[in-house]
Amino acid sequence: MSSIATNTGRKIPDQLTSPASRALRSWESLLLLVAVFIFILNSFASPYFLDPWNLSDATFNFTEKAMIAFAMALLIIAGEIDLSVAAIIALASTAMGIVMQAGFGTPVIVLTGLATGLLCGAFNGLMVTRLGLPSIVVTIGTMSLFRGISFIILGDGAFRGYPDSFAVFGQGYAFWVITVEFVIFALLAVIYAVILHRTNFGRAVFAIGNNPTAALFSGIRVARVKMILFLLTGLMSGLAAVCLTSRLGSTRSSIASGMELEVVTMVVLGGVNILGGTGTIGGVVIAAFVMGLVTFGLGLLNVPGIVMSIFIGLLLIGVIALPRLWSRLRGA
Repeated sequence: MSSIATNTGRKIPDQLTSPASRALRSWESLLLLVAVFIFILNSFASPYFLDPWNLSDATFNFTEKAMIAFAMALLIIAGEIDLSVAAIIALASTAMGIVMQAGFGTPVIVLTGLATGLLCGAFNGLMVTRLGLPSIVVTIGTMSLFRGISFIILGDGAFRGYPDSFAVFGQGYAFWVITVEFVIFALLAVIYAVILHRTNFGRAVFAIGNNPTAALFSGIRVARVKMILFLLTGLMSGLAAVCLTSRLGSTRSSIASGMELEVVTMVVLGGVNILGGTGTIGGVVIAAFVMGLVTFGLGLLNVPGIVMSIFIGLLLIGVIALPRLWSRLRGA
């Protein structure tokens, strides 16, 4: 149990301090300060950063990834992980391209993307919950499987010619500079925050992540909860596929390559313990803004994409390693 010291030398447990005091000392507060600092830094680094339309474009750097990150956060809190999310996007986008070329309209294209994501999530969930396979092994396998199917269908080619009405998901604006994608992101943030922090299902997710055996003996249907979480992650990947395909206006087998690394980084940066048991949706939301601001700022400075990839990799290693190093230093 963490605590704070008083001027008498005694320590007060966190549970006895005020909510405001706990909030100020939280990881989310530190992350928010980092976000503000990066925003100010970007405003000085480029004269184009503060343009409202540029800031609107900056949201495209994180909204699609954050949609998946919300579901991924719940999955990681429950002690599992899904590394196939980017490959699900590729397969869902390919499926949408097939039905588009068959002559179907926007409603069927969107439903196809969502259904494909849901089926992929169901496959991952069944492998983990029914066969008892480790999720990291299963999803590394399906990462290659789903992407491979997409490559077999498309090869080096692409699907183009999506209906004009389909463009609203990835290119449309709800009002002024607020994009449709950002509105979807905001609604999902609220929904997942309520699910995780205000429902029995959310409490079950935390219980499973802390001790799945104890959760099982306390009456929680662990396999069922995990299956739902894999379904949600697949569904969010399908939704991200709809938005990304709509924004790009085409489908290639290489679409969303490497996005799984950014999604996991976003979740862990948001304060979710990679080993499960703790985390908040609020932290993931702030982490999404931090990563979006960083990548957009680097883009304005014409920093090459490979440098951004190196930064994301180092960031993931850092946010996993630093808390452990800090704990060891405090315990020394």
